[in-house]
Amino acid sequence: MGKLIVTAFVSLDGVHQAPGGPQEDTRDGFDQGGWIVPYGDEDFGRFIGGVFSRAAAFLLGRRTYDIFAAYWPKMTDPADPVAGKLNALPKYVASATLTDPGWAGTTVLGGDLAKEVTALKERTDGELQVHGSGALARSLFALGLVDRLHLLTFPVVLGAGRRLFPEGSPPAAFRHTDGQITATGVSLQTYDPAGRPEYGSYELPEDA
Repeated sequence: MGKLIVTAFVSLDGVHQAPGGPQEDTRDGFDQGGWIVPYGDEDFGRFIGGVFSRAAAFLLGRRTYDIFAAYWPKMTDPADPVAGKLNALPKYVASATLTDPGWAGTTVLGGDLAKEVTALKERTDGELQVHGSGALARSLFALGLVDRLHLLTFPVVLGAGRRLFPEGSPPAAFRHTDGQITATGVSLQTYDPAGRPEYGSYELPEDA
């Protein structure tokens, strides 16, 4: 059975909207797209290359799928660590409206998300990877289907934009499994879901 791995880019204030370019996602008037670009050094590239090297298939939300499908098929170098995998491996897109995907190797998942993704994990030998796809990722976390989170936090505060975990997200705890900091200050951290948060208190006991 495969493992479902989410890789997400966020700012220090939790924004994940339009990391890769100005026109990637301008919803709600967001005009700060492309905020990860200045931090793309060798450390960052090495980490991302490592993530994609472990991919067996990709699961994407509709918006991220459209962004990827407009770009990556044009990158035809099979040795490119990202393009080579995205173009060659199976891609699944969760969408109730997409009917005729043009990117080769794409299957549309239009039914019950929990059932379809559970079945997809069962028949995937290796990592089923989610990149971007914030709304899909939140649904997968809420359904308990995520096995690992790579959270890449960039040293920038945006002050506006859609957040990966907005107000109202289900409480969840994570266990840290790996981490490093790039030369440009990007925090690359890996977490495994660990159930619900636990709570305590630093208050002094009443009889102290």
